[in-house]
Amino acid sequence: MTGNFSIKRKFTKDSSIVYSSTSVDTKLFPCKAITFHFMLKYVITTILLRRQKMKRLPFEPPTEHYDEQLETIDEQICDLIKQRKDLSNNNPGFPTKSLISNWSIKYGLYEDFLNSVFGHFINDEIYKPVVEPKGFLKNIPILKSFEKDDSFYSVTFLRQFENASIVHFTIDKEDSDERQRDFRELKHTWFDLSIDDEKGTEYDCRNEGGGGSGGHTSYTYIVSPPLPDDFSKFNLIFKEYQIPFQKPTGFEFII
Repeated sequence: MTGNFSIKRKFTKDSSIVYSSTSVDTKLFPCKAITFHFMLKYVITTILLRRQKMKRLPFEPPTEHYDEQLETIDEQICDLIKQRKDLSNNNPGFPTKSLISNWSIKYGLYEDFLNSVFGHFINDEIYKPVVEPKGFLKNIPILKSFEKDDSFYSVTFLRQFENASIVHFTIDKEDSDERQRDFRELKHTWFDLSIDDEKGTEYDCRNEGGGGSGGHTSYTYIVSPPLPDDFSKFNLIFKEYQIPFQKPTGFEFII
C-alpha cells in the first residue's frame, strides 16, 4: 500500500493548535499493507499526547473592548464552571445531542457553538501551565516491570532535575502477523501516570508523548514536584485510556 500522509502543526491567535495533512511517501515504510495504519495510529497518539506539552503562545484578547455591565454575569459563569467541576468530580462527560439541540432552540444559541463550549469543559488540564525540567542532577535506575499476556511494561530509569523528575516508561509486545489486522479494529490507547507516596503528596504527571516501532513503544512523563531518590518510597500507577475520548479501559497496574 502506498499513499501520502503526515501532520503539520501551527498556532492560532486563540492559542489553539491546528493540524493539517501534507505529503509523506509511505513507500519509505515496509510493504505490509497495514503499515500505513500503524503509522497513522502513531501520529494520532503523538498528536493527542504532545498537544498537552506544547508551549502555548501568550494569550492576546481579541479586542480591548469589554462591556463592564457583564462583569457580574461573567463571574457567575466562572462560579458555575467550578460548581460543575466539583459536582462531577471533574469527569462531566458530554451532553447528549438531544440536550444540545433543545438548549440551542431554548436559548437561541448555535449547536456547534454549544458543542465547542462543552468540548472545552471535558478536560481543562491541557491548559495547566507546563513545568519545564531545569537543573539536571542525576539518573536513577528503577528497573521495575509488570507483565500481562504478551505485553511487558517497564520503567527503566528516571532523570532527576531540581524542579521535576522524568519517568521513562516502555511497552514491549510481540510483533507478529496476527497483530496486523484492519485499522478500524485496533484499540488506540495511552497510559496516564499517577503517583502514590507515603506522605500523600500531590504530583502533577504530564505525558510528553513517545514513539517506537514494531512491538516496542516508549513514553516519557514529567513529574513535579521531583520524586524522592529512593523509589521504594513511592508507587507508579499506570491507567489505560482509549483515544480520543479519554475513556478508561479498566486496565491499570502499579510499578
